[in-house]
Amino acid sequence: MAIKLWKKIPQRIRTIFLLTLFWLVTVSGAYMIGTTQPNKWVVADITKAVQNDVQSEWKEYGFFEPDMSYSNNTSFIKAVTKCIDYVNLTTPVELRVPREIIVAMAVLETGYGSSRFALKGNNLFGIRTWNKDEAQLKPKDNPDVEWGVKQYITKCQSVKDMVSIINRLPVYADFREARAEQLKTGDRDVFALVPLLSEWSTNPNYSNLIISKVKKIQKILAKKVSK
Repeated sequence: MAIKLWKKIPQRIRTIFLLTLFWLVTVSGAYMIGTTQPNKWVVADITKAVQNDVQSEWKEYGFFEPDMSYSNNTSFIKAVTKCIDYVNLTTPVELRVPREIIVAMAVLETGYGSSRFALKGNNLFGIRTWNKDEAQLKPKDNPDVEWGVKQYITKCQSVKDMVSIINRLPVYADFREARAEQLKTGDRDVFALVPLLSEWSTNPNYSNLIISKVKKIQKILAKKVSK
């Protein structure tokens, strides 16, 4: 009976019905698979969306900048990490710089926050300025140089400026492209990003030094999380 009724339906309507049924089955199957076994692209998109939502919500609470006090190497790493967390509250996920890289650069540039530029200028990255109207410190061994190392009101401001520089200057375009691809695929590889920041220093061994510091910092931060 059902077959006879089916045959009485015009061919065009039967074709549309079958195509619609096929589409529903395909979409439902894909949804179920994607829900129970989400691929890395789905996970990456969900993670990005959640982080941006949290960022927007926290921004409304008006969190205060943390005090960057430290007394040894480990406390310096933890202090910079807190500052990064604060900066990330107002930094979209796609514009963030991995915290291990930021901490490693701060460690290398300031000797764990002990340099003159860090103590007197709150500059953790040796950021320079050629603007005579900006507060700055001149190198002691070259006081007549045209540029100076920028002074910041707080150390967290230097972290924010460092992230802004990486997101803005053309010389770091390759870093931004690689970061975007990692965010898209969900394949996070900090060590692949480090060489793309080599222009930060004139030291030809800069990337290797940063990678070495990143490995040590990861161990310290892992211990902090496990406690």
